[in-house]
Amino acid sequence: MRKIVAGAFVSLDGVMQAPGGPEEDPTGGFEHGGWTVPYWDGPMGQFMDGCFSQPFDLLLGRKTYEIFAAHWPFVGEDDPIGGVFNEVTKYVATSSSSPLTWKNSVALTGDVVAEIARLKQGTGPVLLTQGSSILLQTLLAHDLIDEFRLLTFPLVLGNGKKLFGPGSKAGALKLAESNVSTTGVTMSVYARAGAVKTGTFELPQSSDAELARRDRIKRQG
Repeated sequence: MRKIVAGAFVSLDGVMQAPGGPEEDPTGGFEHGGWTVPYWDGPMGQFMDGCFSQPFDLLLGRKTYEIFAAHWPFVGEDDPIGGVFNEVTKYVATSSSSPLTWKNSVALTGDVVAEIARLKQGTGPVLLTQGSSILLQTLLAHDLIDEFRLLTFPLVLGNGKKLFGPGSKAGALKLAESNVSTTGVTMSVYARAGAVKTGTFELPQSSDAELARRDRIKRQG
C-alpha cells in the first residue's frame, strides 16, 4: 500500500495560494503571490531536499501541473529538484482533455477519487502532492492523506485558497519532526494519529451525598 503525503507552504491563517510568484495564481483577486520568497534560507532548502530524497511519484492538480510543466523542464540538468521532477511519474487529476506534455505524466480522469484510491492500494513509492489546493480538498474530504509536510510562514494573508477547507475530515495528528528556519518558518512533519480525543477542564460535580457530608463536617467544626 502506498502513502499519500501532502507537501505545502502555508501562512499562519492556512492560506497556500500562489506561494512562488505574483502571476502564479491570482484567481479571486489574490494580491500576495510570491509571499514565500523573502523567507527562503538554507535550512528550508535542506528540509525540501529531505522531502525529495526518498523515492516518490508526484500527485498534482491540473493548475499546479501546468505551473510545474512551464518551469521544471527548463531549469537545466544541474538543478537537483528539476532533474528528479522530470523523471518521476506525474499523476494529474484533471477534467481537461488537453494533452499532458511533460514526460512521464499520467492523467487521472473520470472518478478521480476512485483512481487515487486504486493507486494508494497498489505498490510503488510515496504519492507526494505539491500545491494543488483543489485536489487537496478532495483528498481531505475522503480521508486519503497519511502525512503532512508543512512549511508554515510567519505571516497572515487573509483571503486565499486554504489547505484545510470545510470538507476536511476530523482526525488527530502526531508531530513527527519540527525545525525552525533562520527566518521564522516552521518546518513540520505530521503523521496520522487516529481519531480526535476530547476531555474537559470543568471541575467534577459533587454528589448530593458528598455535599451533605461536607455540610455536616462544617457544622460540627
